[in-house]
Amino acid sequence: MRNSWWGILLLAAVVGLVYVLNAVLMPFVAGVILAYLADPLANQFQRWGMNRPVAVSSVFCVLLVVLVVSLLILIPLVIQQTKQLGEAVPGIFAWGENTLAPKVFEWTGYDLRAELVNVRETLVENWRDAGGYLAQALGQIGRSGMAFVSWITYVALIPVVTFYLLLDWNRLITNIGNLIPRQWADDVGRLVRRCDEVLASFLRGQLLVMLCLGIIYAGGLTLLGLDFGLLIGVVSGLVSIVPFLGFILGLCIALIVALFQFGTWWGLLGVVAVFAIGQVAESVVLQPKLLGDKIGLHPVAVIFAVLAGGNLFGLTGVLLALPAAAIIMVLLREAKDRYKSSDLYNAEHEHDHPNEEVPAIGDNRESS
Repeated sequence: MRNSWWGILLLAAVVGLVYVLNAVLMPFVAGVILAYLADPLANQFQRWGMNRPVAVSSVFCVLLVVLVVSLLILIPLVIQQTKQLGEAVPGIFAWGENTLAPKVFEWTGYDLRAELVNVRETLVENWRDAGGYLAQALGQIGRSGMAFVSWITYVALIPVVTFYLLLDWNRLITNIGNLIPRQWADDVGRLVRRCDEVLASFLRGQLLVMLCLGIIYAGGLTLLGLDFGLLIGVVSGLVSIVPFLGFILGLCIALIVALFQFGTWWGLLGVVAVFAIGQVAESVVLQPKLLGDKIGLHPVAVIFAVLAGGNLFGLTGVLLALPAAAIIMVLLREAKDRYKSSDLYNAEHEHDHPNEEVPAIGDNRESS
């Protein structure tokens, strides 16, 4: 009983520490996650004959090349399409007011034109004030230069923390394992292995799923000839970290753009086909191959974890949300397994009816 109370107190202390130091912890949490994700690649380089420092340096070189090439390809295209989107906004509103609104009013009796006018006036007013807001923001940065320098320092610390953690990752894991009381070592080791299986499968698999979906959406919309197809596809892929959000957001935006650009049912069907292909590929190929069936993280649990973590601990909470959700799911499954093997669950039924099969709840309804 005393050990349980010590565990509860330790957990409360960790949560309180994260809450108080959430801004300072951000680069360290990000570094731990990146080191955890990159450790298998460093281990593979070691198996090829490299020592640990050379292997870690090689991992950083690979990641740097991939990042630079991706940015050199994507950033100019995204900036170009963002500028085109800004230039097209007045035309989109004019089309909505003069073409779409009359049809909507004819079909439903709803005055969409008045709503569009209000939205346009609000955007114009905010855009006019944007210069003032920007000036105020720059002035605030100038007055609180230390905060800006601190933010830059936090971001710059992430690769440094990642490098040193990755360099000593195996030794750190061994030292932490040696601190566990010996009577708990077997149970804790088993739970850690299950958490690692779930967490590694989800994080690495989900990142690959996001990348593949972004390529499918961006490539399909671009081949369709849709304006801003690359921008919509990239955003949809990134937002896919939250289940279904990338699909819903990207489909809605792409349908609006296709309705404005093409004005035909064929254009809308083409957009729907692109996102349908992405969903089929995710369900049939990407999820089974990259994520598998051992994750156990329900989409609702993922959505709740991300929202709750962000609300409680800010950016640090968002980074911790999915690892915490994976660990909690493993612990809940462990608790369920122990409960089903306990005397509380089995003793009475085994004593009264040792050979009778236990019926599922809800299966004893009277047949009609």
